[in-house]
Order: sequence, then structure tokens, then C-alpha cells
Amino acid sequence: MDYSANLAMTLPEIVLSLGAIVLMLVSAWGGSASTKMVSWTAVAVLAGAGISLMGPASYGGLAFGGLYRADAFAAFAKVLIYIATAVSIVIAPRFFQKTAGDDLRPEYPVLMLLSAAGMGIMVSAGDMLTLYVGLELQSLAAYVLASFMRRDGRSAEAGLKYFVLGALASGILLYGISLVYGFSGTTLFSGIAQAYAGTHSLGLLFGLVFVFAGLAFKISAVPFHMWTPDVYEGAPTPVTAFFASAPKVAAMALAVRVAVEAMGPATDEWRQIVIFAALASIILGAVGAIGQTNVKRLLAYSSINNVGYALVGLAAGTQEGVSSVLMYLVIYIAMTLGSFLVVLQMRGEDGQPIETIASLSGLSRTRPALAAALAIFMFSLAGIPPLFGFYAKFAVFNAAIGAGLFPLAVIGYVASVIGAYYYLRVVKTMYFDDPAPAFAPMESRVEGGLIAVAAVFVSPLGYLAIPVLAGWTMVAARALF
Repeated sequence: MDYSANLAMTLPEIVLSLGAIVLMLVSAWGGSASTKMVSWTAVAVLAGAGISLMGPASYGGLAFGGLYRADAFAAFAKVLIYIATAVSIVIAPRFFQKTAGDDLRPEYPVLMLLSAAGMGIMVSAGDMLTLYVGLELQSLAAYVLASFMRRDGRSAEAGLKYFVLGALASGILLYGISLVYGFSGTTLFSGIAQAYAGTHSLGLLFGLVFVFAGLAFKISAVPFHMWTPDVYEGAPTPVTAFFASAPKVAAMALAVRVAVEAMGPATDEWRQIVIFAALASIILGAVGAIGQTNVKRLLAYSSINNVGYALVGLAAGTQEGVSSVLMYLVIYIAMTLGSFLVVLQMRGEDGQPIETIASLSGLSRTRPALAAALAIFMFSLAGIPPLFGFYAKFAVFNAAIGAGLFPLAVIGYVASVIGAYYYLRVVKTMYFDDPAPAFAPMESRVEGGLIAVAAVFVSPLGYLAIPVLAGWTMVAARALF
């Protein structure tokens, strides 16, 4: 295959990289005055990267000798990543303008584009080294984003914690990759799969464990979840919304690709790790959220809880299981972004953000539309029918049962009752408690429109999209097998 064909397969990442470089130069010359233009141009760059996925080259298979894979699975994940990243850019200006007068700087959308490029490389990785390069590109941008509000102590603390723990996880992952390479003789996923299909050595088993431990940190699965509540609480809310959506999709898609493509013959070995991480994340995410008083920390534990449910689909190790994971991620993105968009509306009369759950008291009487939207998101996250979040859980449990993992599905279903408690507590606070001081009125029609779109999607009307999503996710899953 010639070099131009290889470059055509990587067109989305080329668009994002060139766009980020050009906008970096524009921001250097234009300064803070160019922020609005740079932000909207970054959204256009993301749209261009998404459009480039429609070409036949995006499904062309292996590029650069197997280092990069362009297929339907990667294209599906990239669409979700670009949507979540674009939303995180759009909602940022008003937040930074209102919070302590800290105007948004043009470096923010540039970092978002670089992170999106890294995530694109992650989900298209066909080699352990490509995997690591993409993951580090995404992570380095994320460390800066977490501490973007330099004058805020919590933001600086969040960035430092994320950096230190992220470096530890990267070391664990790199050690696992070195073990896999040492005992298989290759870093290509296809070659690693052949090694696992042969006689299993203890070194390959240890490599598998360390690789999955490193990936567990990136998806904030138990027991590598410790950074999530602190980073989510301390980071600026638009950045927290980004962390809870796009990188989560990228890391989960990467874990699925590694499990199926590189370590598919060792399914029985990695399935035990995935089942433990799934159940531990579901239970700890639910129990840990019960005592929270900060809504961003509650959503952090909700994120851990939802990762556990997605891992139930991965544990199945089948096409149906991978399809259910992708379906879950689509619905999870809508629920999570919608919830954080509501959090952005939680501001006092002075314009400063309020993050306590108690401040939601009586919201149904002061801001009925906002309360209704948040109630939809909470019920959907809890998996209560007929909202679309119920179908997400149904899909992963059905895939687990189809793979013979009936006990896992039963335990996960029972544990979901624990999680329902803290979601319903938020609804109870909004609808039955005495009203707290009213929030400032909504000033952004864009944010209001995004909340409405997300609420409609996770409502029972979302079931109308099942035929399209089911077909698309199955095509994407089939690309891995």
C-alpha cells in the first residue's frame, strides 16, 4: 500500500492536528481577543474530522504496516468523541467568563483538539506503541485542562493529582506492554494474538494483568478509580464534562479493541479481571455516591458506576457484547453531558457556581423546566423504564446472559438498586424539599438547546433510534472479529 493511501486512512487525525497547529499560531498572535473565533473554528475542525470519516479510506483496514487500523469500530467511537469534545468547547466561554472573571483563553480549544487527536489514535491503534502514543497525547492535554483555572486552588490540585496518578498508571501500562513484547516478540495486536493462541506463558499472563490495570485507570474502574472524584470536583465544570464523556469513550473503546483483537485467545484470562472490575465499579460507584453533598462528586461516582455496567458487556467477549458496550456509551454520553449542562446552570445571583445538592431544593418550583430535565437524566442514569437509560443496561445484561454469564447479570441487576437511591434522592430534593434561593436565570440559548436535545434523546422517544443504533453498533462490533 502506498504512502498516500496510508495518509488517507489517518485523515481525521491529520485534520485535527493541522487544525490545532494553525489555531495555536492564531491564538499566539491574536491573544485572548481571538478566543471566540478560535473556539468556533475548533468546532468546525471537529466537524471536518467527522466528515472525513465518511470516506471509504476510513474503513480501509490496516495502515502503516499494522500500526493504525481504520475500520467501522474506530469510526463509531470517533463520532462520539468529536461530539462530546465539541459540546465541551461550546459550553466553556460562559463558564469562564462568569467564574471570578476568568476569561477563557484560546489555548483551551487547541488543547481539546490535540486531546481529540490522541483519542482518535487510541481507538484506531493496531499496535501497543501506537496505543501508548495516542494515550499520552490525550493525557498530556488533559493534565493541563484539569488545572486550566490557574488562580483556583481546587483546579491546580486536580491537575496535580491527575498528573501524578496518571503517570503512575502510564508506568504500569508501559510495564505491561514491555512484558507482552518480551514474551511475544512483537507489539502488533495480530502478533500478540498469535502468541496468546499458543502456549500461555506466565510472562504473557502478567503482561495481560498489567495492561488491563493501566487501562482500568483511564476508564476510572475500581480499584483504579481514586483520582476521579477529586479531579471531577476540582476541574472547571466544562472540563469535567469532557473528562466524563470523550476520554471515557476513547479508553473504553481502546480496552475493547485490546481485549478482542490483541488478547482474544486469552478471553478466559482477561474475563476474570473484567468481571471483578465491573462488579467492584458498580457496587463502589453506587455506595460511594450515597454520602456525597457535592453534585460533581456525585456524578464522578455515577461515572464509575456506569463504567462497571459497560464492562459487563465487554465481559461477554462476543459481538453482541461489544455492540452492547457501544450502545451503552452512546446513551451514557447523552445522559452525562445533559447532567453537566444542568450543573452549569447552578449559579447564584452573583453569577458564581453552586455545586451542593442542597441548592437544588425546590428547584421544581423555581425552575420547573430545568428540574424536569435533571429528573429525566437522573431517572435515566438509574436505569428506570421507560427512559432510554433502561435500554442501555438491558443491552449489556442481555449480552452477558447470552454469553452464559448469568450470575454476573443478576448481581449487576441487584446492585443497580443501590445506585437508584442516590439518583432518586436528587429528584426528591428538587420536588419535595422547601425551595432554596433561586438560581440565576439561564443566559445561554445554546446550553438550553443542548439540554433539551439530550433530555429528548434519553426520554422514551430515544427508543425510536434503536433500529439505527443497533445496526450501526453491530457493524462496528463485527469489525473487531
